[in-house]
This record gives sequence, C-alpha cells and structure tokens, in this order.
Amino acid sequence: MPDKHLSSQFDADLNNISSHVMALGGLVESQIRQAVYALSQFSTEVADDVLVAEVKVNSAEVEIDREIASIIGRRQPTARDLRLLMAMSKTTANLERVGDEAAKIARMVKSIVGSSAPRSLPSGDLRLSAELASGLLRKALDSFARLDVPMAVSILREDNDIDQEFDGFVRKLITYMMEDPRTISASLDLLFIAKAIERIGDHAKNIAEFVIYIVKGEDVRHTPLADVESSMGQ
Repeated sequence: MPDKHLSSQFDADLNNISSHVMALGGLVESQIRQAVYALSQFSTEVADDVLVAEVKVNSAEVEIDREIASIIGRRQPTARDLRLLMAMSKTTANLERVGDEAAKIARMVKSIVGSSAPRSLPSGDLRLSAELASGLLRKALDSFARLDVPMAVSILREDNDIDQEFDGFVRKLITYMMEDPRTISASLDLLFIAKAIERIGDHAKNIAEFVIYIVKGEDVRHTPLADVESSMGQ
C-alpha cells in the first residue's frame, strides 16, 4: 500500500511539472506570434510586449528547474522516469532559448523602425519561415505531451524546410545590399531575424529528439535521419 501511495504521488509530481512545461510552451508560442506581428506591422509597441514576456519566460524556466531538482532529490527516479525528468529540464531550457530568439526579433524590429529603413526590404518573406518554425514548435510540444515518436521523427525532417527558407532569404538579402548599399544596416537586422527564426526550428527539433530519447532511450542527435527512421520502424 505505501508503495502505491508513493507511486501515485510521483505520478502527480510528474503531471504537475508536465503541465508547467506545456504552459511555458504556450507562453513562448505567444511570444513568437507577437514578434512576427511586430515585424509585419513594424510595431514597436508589440515588440515591447515581447520583451516584457521574456521576463515571465525566464522566471518560469527557473521555477520548473527548481521543481525538477526537488523531485530528483526526493524520489531518486531511475530508468525512464529519470530520462523523462531530464528531458523535461532540457525542453524547458530550449523553450527559454526560443523566448530569447523571439526577444531578439523584437529588438531587431525596434532597430529597423528606429533607423527609418526602406520598407521595400523583403521582411514579409520572413512570415513563411516564422510560421513554419512556430508550427514546428507547436508540433514538437504536442509530440512531447503525447510521447509520440513517429511525430517526433517527422519533425526532424521538417526542420530542413526552415533551413532551406533561411538559405534562400540570405541570398535575396545579399542581392538587395549589392543593389542598394543604403539597405545594408536594415538588411543585417533582417538577417539576424532570419537566423533567430531558424534557431527556433532547431530548438523544436531538439525537443523532438528528447521525445525519442524518453521513449527509446536513444540519443539520436548525431544519427543520420535515415537511420533514425529505420530504427523507429523496428
């Protein structure tokens, strides 16, 4: 009977932390949406809202890590339970970094507006990349909540689409800067935004890799994608 009680309490602790991680994910997703809106409208007010939210994200990460450390100290979990807690900690860290990238986008928007840069620059092209990255993060969080390995594997492949968008955007910016040197400063701000979006996709990919680690006990970070997909079918 005591063992059952301890197990039930441990499950409750895990569920509580999981809900906090998902709430953090929702906060970060909102940050991304606001950052993209700030870029599309060149709104410094919305950019400021993104920066304010960064404080909440940082505080949430610290609190979740504190809870995880407490559970590990009290419960001394092993095997899959320990993998789950460690993956939650790493997921939290990645979400905090996504928040950092959203804040970076907000700061670059304020820089562009402050420099009175030409609005003819291809800032609108970044919306597709941002939507891809935001969708990938949402999918990664869903995969984490469900511990859905096939969904996690699909995320690893979809991250390549964001990388291709980034490469194409860089080539376009280089053309703009060559044709009109006056756009160089603002173009560099847009380049930093594009890189921030690409990094959001990378963090979503990291979360997907944590899902595979929890379920399969395999670190697939340095494994070719074809090998990962093959092993998941076994």
